[in-house]
Amino acid sequence: MTLALATSVAELPALPLHTAGKYVAGAYIVLFVLVLVYVAIMALRLTRIQGELGRLLALSEKDEDASTRRELAVERDEHGERESARA
Repeated sequence: MTLALATSVAELPALPLHTAGKYVAGAYIVLFVLVLVYVAIMALRLTRIQGELGRLLALSEKDEDASTRRELAVERDEHGERESARA
C-alpha cells in the first residue's frame, strides 16, 4: 500500500513555477497567520497570569502585614501579663 502511494506521488508531474508560486505564497500566508494567532493567544495568557500574580502578591502582602500585627499584639499581651504579674 505504502509503496503504491509512493510511486503514484513520484509519478505526479510537478506544478509549473508560475502556478506553484500561488500555492507557496498561500502556504506562507497561512503559516504566518497561524503563528500570529498563536502569539496573540500566548500574549493574552501572559497578561492574565501577570494580573493574577499581582493580585496574589498583594494578597500575600496583606496576609504578612496581618500576621505581623497579630504577632506584635501577642508579644504586647505577653509583655503586659509579665508586667502585671510583677506588680
